Amino acid sequence: MKINVDANQLAASLKKTRILVVGDIMLDCYFWGEVSRISPEAPVPVVTVGKKTWSLGGAGNVATNLSGLGCEAALIGATGRDWAGEHLRELLSAAGVADLTVTEATRPTITKTRVMAQRQQIVRLDEEETRRLAADTETKILNAVKAELPRCRAMILSDYGKGMFLSADFTQQLIGLGLSRRIPVLVDPKGADWLRYSGATCITPNTAELEGVVGKKLDDETLLTKKAGALREKLRLEWLLVTRGSKGMGLFGNQPTPMILAAKAREVFDVSGAGDTVIATLAAAAATGMIFAQAAAVSNLAAGIVVGKLGTQPILWEELEQALTTENGKGIAPPVLKVATLSAARDTLENWRLKGNKIVFTNGCFDLLHPGHVSLLHQARHLGDKLVVGLNTDASIKRLKGDARPILAGKDRAAILSALEDVSLIVFFDEDTPLDLIGALKPDILVKGADYTIEAVVGREIVESYGGKVCLVDILDGYSTTNIAKKLSATGR
Repeated sequence: MKINVDANQLAASLKKTRILVVGDIMLDCYFWGEVSRISPEAPVPVVTVGKKTWSLGGAGNVATNLSGLGCEAALIGATGRDWAGEHLRELLSAAGVADLTVTEATRPTITKTRVMAQRQQIVRLDEEETRRLAADTETKILNAVKAELPRCRAMILSDYGKGMFLSADFTQQLIGLGLSRRIPVLVDPKGADWLRYSGATCITPNTAELEGVVGKKLDDETLLTKKAGALREKLRLEWLLVTRGSKGMGLFGNQPTPMILAAKAREVFDVSGAGDTVIATLAAAAATGMIFAQAAAVSNLAAGIVVGKLGTQPILWEELEQALTTENGKGIAPPVLKVATLSAARDTLENWRLKGNKIVFTNGCFDLLHPGHVSLLHQARHLGDKLVVGLNTDASIKRLKGDARPILAGKDRAAILSALEDVSLIVFFDEDTPLDLIGALKPDILVKGADYTIEAVVGREIVESYGGKVCLVDILDGYSTTNIAKKLSATGR
């Protein structure tokens, strides 16, 4: 269906929208290393760990997607009284998610530790207890939901089968609290007993999950429609949204025929986390007052974006905005945006390094891209295998160059850079210099134009401290965004 959505209006509405996520929260930990020998103690590989990274998983990833869309996100769940719980809260703060989590001392924080080496997952270690929450924990969560809901326009129940929703009575109380506030309640289901989700506004299973509940393969669209419709009526759902992988989505409601949405992905790299993006975008769009069919179409568009990324990465508003613009026929099909959050960028760079790639970094405003910029980027890229561009935010440029700049907004500058083959990844930074970004990404080579001296390059000491190099590349004389702007102003254009 045609997505008749005004992107500017939607952006403004999302910023005023607060959504509550209740669910199983996880800490995802990655040990990155290399294998060069077999243990003398047992026939197992010895992994020499070079780096550890952490990210939000489960309901935390749903909340991160909401934050990426520009919404206010609040998260309620249970953590243990341990280091993992403390670190999880730090990640929530960094992601801009309101932390309303409840501590249960007798339960560990759910942690998934993956040991990675030579581009392969060697082993996964799960620390969890999937028993039902303690009675007093359920009471604390219900009280927290009651206190938070008056501020929210939608609620998401993110069930990962880790204990939060094992009690049907508790789940029904949560759904009832949301519906009593007349806000949509959306559920990402798990397991085979979906009666506990009865009465929800919408549930969002994938095809395999739905097949597990109905007990049949649903390759045939007629059978899918029949079974989905019967289940929707049995559970008293307003809507049932089935994600179907390469077949897109099917939205089933109180209408004669379902709405089938074709997949929007142009290239699929990784489907992990796509379900979290779907339910987050669906809830966010519906919470702004958008009709559900349109909200489903927007969530389908968002899913097509995130499966084109490497690893579990949240949707960003800039990406969705560009896709909406194209979908509405107001622009040609754009390149896949190469913008990543800092956390996602670090994970991506780690994957590249495991494949033996040398990482090059440069930075700038890149406002009114000109041949001088293109030349610098081309030279930088050929010093290594992957070029990462640190891009000043609009606020950062305004502080550095005055109120008349930037000429092009950040989303437009990122779109133009994304179209260049030499650019592999773009990360925005809001500070006046990229010093913190360089320290976080640790590129092998730091590049600036030859109008600098080596000593004057910001980040030089950091890069050289771990054995990296700083390189200066030739610049094309006569090209300057400032001079181009002055020339245009002088001609009255």
